[in-house]
Amino acid sequence: MLTLDLTNAPHWHDLAAGVRVQLRPLTTALMVATRSDPVVESLPEVASDEERAVAFAKALARSAVLSWEGIGDADGHAIDPSPDAVDALLDVWPIFEVFQLTYVSKGLLLEQEKNVSALSSTGPSAGASDTARVANPAEPVRKPAKTARRG
Repeated sequence: MLTLDLTNAPHWHDLAAGVRVQLRPLTTALMVATRSDPVVESLPEVASDEERAVAFAKALARSAVLSWEGIGDADGHAIDPSPDAVDALLDVWPIFEVFQLTYVSKGLLLEQEKNVSALSSTGPSAGASDTARVANPAEPVRKPAKTARRG
């Protein structure tokens, strides 16, 4: 069942020990705006998937971050979110990973929920079980299997 949050209130997300960010809800409008972000749109066609993922995540975070705690400058003074500071935050690999897993992936998981069909137990899907097992994978097959009869 899909649970709707009709309040559309911002939520706090813990990104690391002592570091948390308050983020806007991940809405369609926010995703569409992120796709239209000038940095995302200016990526060259030859940009790798990884470059695109980083650019998209940073653009999304620049729009989504409302407030944060536990983030400061080189002198240890707390700083407010700014586009440059948000980009610098996502340049920290563990922070980027948690942001992707706790915020971005929720939108992607919702996409997967659209498919309510069960995995095929006999087809090529991930849920299919093996139909033949080899006792010793290092041992070659003695003779090929026969073709199935028709009809």
